[in-house]
Amino acid sequence: MDDCADISDEALLTQIAAGNRVAFSSLFGRYASKVKGYLIKLGARGAAAEDLAQDVMVSIWRRAASFDPAKAKASTWIYVVARNAWIDKLRRERVELAYRDTLIIDEASDEELPDDAVSRVQTEAQMAEALELLSEEQKQVVRLSFFEDRPHSEIAEHLSLPLGTVKSRLRLALIKLRAHWEQMK
Repeated sequence: MDDCADISDEALLTQIAAGNRVAFSSLFGRYASKVKGYLIKLGARGAAAEDLAQDVMVSIWRRAASFDPAKAKASTWIYVVARNAWIDKLRRERVELAYRDTLIIDEASDEELPDDAVSRVQTEAQMAEALELLSEEQKQVVRLSFFEDRPHSEIAEHLSLPLGTVKSRLRLALIKLRAHWEQMK
C-alpha cells in the first residue's frame, strides 16, 4: 500500500528533495510509465524509452530540490525533465553518428558507391526541403547548433539573444522537422 497516496505530486517532490525514498517510490509509481509513454510519443523506441525513463526518474531524484511549485505544476516539471533528457539523447546520438561518419570516411576510399551516392543525394534533398519549412530565425539556430555544433549558450551570445529564446526556437524547429519526417515515412 502506498503511504503517500493522498499526498500531492508537489509535496512529494518537496519530500524527495529532503531525501525521502518512500516519497520517491510513490512518485516513481505515479510517473514512470507515463514518462515512458511520453518518451515513446516523442520518438523513443522500446528499450531505449524504458532506459531513458529510468534516467529521467533518477534525474528527478537528484534535481527535486530545483523544483519550484510557483513556476509550474509537478507534472509539467517532470515532463520537461523527460523532454530535455530526450533532446540530450538525440544530441549524443548525433555526435556519435558524426564521429562514425568521420571514421567511415577516413577508412573508405575516395570512391563513393553509386547506391550510396543516390541515397546521400536523396537525403540531402529531403533535408533541404525540411529546412525550408523553418523560419529564418529557426534555420539560423538549427544551422549553428547541428551543423556547426555550437552549444546553446554560444549561439545565444553569437545572436545576441536570451538563452531561452535560442532553446525555444530550436525546440519549435525540431517539432516542425519531426512532423515533416513523420509525414515522409
